[in-house]
Amino acid sequence: MTAAMTERTTKRGTSRAALDARSVDLRRMILDVVRQSRRGHVGSAFSIVEVLRVLYDDILRVDPAHPDRHDRDRFILSKGHGCLALYVQLAEQGFFPREALATFCEDGSLLGGHPQAGKVPGVEASTGSLGHGLPVGVGVALHGKLSGRDFRTVVLLGDGECDEGSVWEAALCAAKHRLERLTVLVDYNKMQCYAATAEVLDLEPLAAKWRSFNFGVREVDGHDVRALRRALRAAPFAPGRPSAIVCHTVKGRGIARCEGNADWHHKSKISDADLEGLETELEAGCGL
Repeated sequence: MTAAMTERTTKRGTSRAALDARSVDLRRMILDVVRQSRRGHVGSAFSIVEVLRVLYDDILRVDPAHPDRHDRDRFILSKGHGCLALYVQLAEQGFFPREALATFCEDGSLLGGHPQAGKVPGVEASTGSLGHGLPVGVGVALHGKLSGRDFRTVVLLGDGECDEGSVWEAALCAAKHRLERLTVLVDYNKMQCYAATAEVLDLEPLAAKWRSFNFGVREVDGHDVRALRRALRAAPFAPGRPSAIVCHTVKGRGIARCEGNADWHHKSKISDADLEGLETELEAGCGL
């Protein structure tokens, strides 16, 4: 697919290009965690796999051996319920042993149902109550600017989370303070916990909203690794402005029964039959 074709497809939503081997492997790792825990936000994690992959493989300046170094880039997963994708990526990068993934949601585990700062290496902010990640990120980015540091602050929001007024208050503040080292990513999978965003509280025109708040804005296919890489490397998109990247994604991408299905936003009990079906459909769908 050419770059021009990718841009045209993104305007309609997302392409159905095949997931490559790394994207499939990361999803397998998430399902391995689910097999142990029998619970989790599967759909919410699968929609952000490529976004996190590109951030940690190609963009963020972080060091697992020194997770608190002062010049590190800061990433905040504001949609903390998507933490399975983050935990897998942090384990892949070496922030903690991969064996810890098998303890997800167990008593005493590092890894809870939402990420906790100060407990999980590599987690910058405790998130879960939606609408808090961007205000925290604005404070972090403002600190960086006032102290003369050049680190990036990247915040990943859910689209349903953008119903929260605190998101837009923080956006106003970011623009006022000209936080050009701040990048907001919106996981625009167009589904929230129980229904489509268009039904619950329509966000359109979403990209125009961010522009009206004085952000530089781009839209990408959130499962297209090359498009994500180009956009993130190009930020900031305008001098003196924060950046927003609207990532058009599919909730549950990679598993037919989960894709665009609010029933798979969260499961507190996943059966053997469900797990077998998820794994079978991932393997069958990886060539779509």
